[in-house]
Amino acid sequence: MERISVFDMLKIGVGPSSSHTLGPWRAAERWIKELKDTNDFNLITSINIDLFGSLSLTGKGHATDYAVLLGLSGADPEYVPVNHIQSIIDDIKNTNTLDFDGQRAIVFSTDQIKFNKEFLPFHSNGITFTGTKLDGSIVSSTFYSIGGGFVVKEDDNILNETDSSSNIPYPIQRAKELLEYCQKEEKNISDIVLLNETAIRSTKEVDRELRRIWDTMLECMYIGCHTEGFLPGGLNVRRRAYDLHEKLKKNAQYTAPSDWIESIRDTEVKFREILKWVDCFALAVNEVNASLGRVVTAPTNGSAGVIPAVLGYYLAIENHEANFNQIKQFLLVAGEIGSLFKKNATISAAMGGCQAEIGVSSAMAAAALCELLGGSPAQVLIAAEIAMEHHLGLTCDPIGGLVQIPCIERNSMGAIKAINAAELALDSNPEFVKVPLDKVIDTMWETAKDMSLKYKETSEGGLAIAVNIADC
Repeated sequence: MERISVFDMLKIGVGPSSSHTLGPWRAAERWIKELKDTNDFNLITSINIDLFGSLSLTGKGHATDYAVLLGLSGADPEYVPVNHIQSIIDDIKNTNTLDFDGQRAIVFSTDQIKFNKEFLPFHSNGITFTGTKLDGSIVSSTFYSIGGGFVVKEDDNILNETDSSSNIPYPIQRAKELLEYCQKEEKNISDIVLLNETAIRSTKEVDRELRRIWDTMLECMYIGCHTEGFLPGGLNVRRRAYDLHEKLKKNAQYTAPSDWIESIRDTEVKFREILKWVDCFALAVNEVNASLGRVVTAPTNGSAGVIPAVLGYYLAIENHEANFNQIKQFLLVAGEIGSLFKKNATISAAMGGCQAEIGVSSAMAAAALCELLGGSPAQVLIAAEIAMEHHLGLTCDPIGGLVQIPCIERNSMGAIKAINAAELALDSNPEFVKVPLDKVIDTMWETAKDMSLKYKETSEGGLAIAVNIADC
């Protein structure tokens, strides 16, 4: 497995799904690059897109068709104004014209995106781009969106551990290795991760990008808490973060996200209010995600609310003196824990159910919070293990293929479990712990492989069939 950076695990993109929206978007960008590399880009006269497996079965609810069109149009998911997305799509539909990478107008109908229910052997999320050239010949490429915005081709060369580790001081494949580095060097997990990150980029760049990630998370929470109404998609789900925030903020005064957290520190902090603030933060992020807003995959879009909710809890309630140093520490630990699951299991609900999304995000948040609260490296890994242990077997069964029910509430539950897992770990003696993190990661992967396909982001089982979208 190639080296995975914190910035691979925490990506900025547009909702509602990292595997079904951001992944296909990036796949379209990658196909364009292939065409340019082979000098075929200017020869393409028509384009067809085939979606397979889970990308097809829940593609409409996840806006996969939108994502493909946006990617082919040259829009960047990190920077495109989200209020321009619908107009870009409408222009394509109304004119039957695609502005290919923003450079060439090509006749195109949305009927040229085909939703195929069959699964390709390599992965559940397959997408094939086919271009016809001036001479009538065909060029085609198939990509796979493997979760968290990661995109691969079947013939991609995956570096072995030796090759991928040559440029970092602490190559890490398993949690056991991470702990050994920490104990040998007498450093925290965040210290080890930072040394690996600064081996390939400057400290200034690391800080700048981590600030951008946190700013995006904070803005997302802020927008969600200040936007009322109903979510798009047909389920008529009413936004809940706005009403909850109105009750919680009381007389708090603020003008922007930057002083919003400061204002929360002055509110009542009884146990119930703390729970509600965590719920509010998590709901806010995933309501923004569900409405094609910009979020941070952490490690996926469907689980994007857990980490900002737990970090928001720490900043607003637990430590009023916290600053960017603690934010940086939190994100470094969270990213590394997520990478362990990515390397040894999966972060794709299409492969492993919701345990691969909410379970992983809860483990990431639990570990990061545990370190901020003074936990040793061993206790940090215990926190991650506890959080995942109690998400094992969690299925993915979105009603109507939308990342709304039960996905939004699951972020609140994942955040609360993360906080509790961190506290349990802090009171745990590593000498007496029976289940190491590596074992629970392996168990999660075995559970994923045994799980029925209908519980893996296909909307063919669970709540997705128990509740009819027409009844909503």
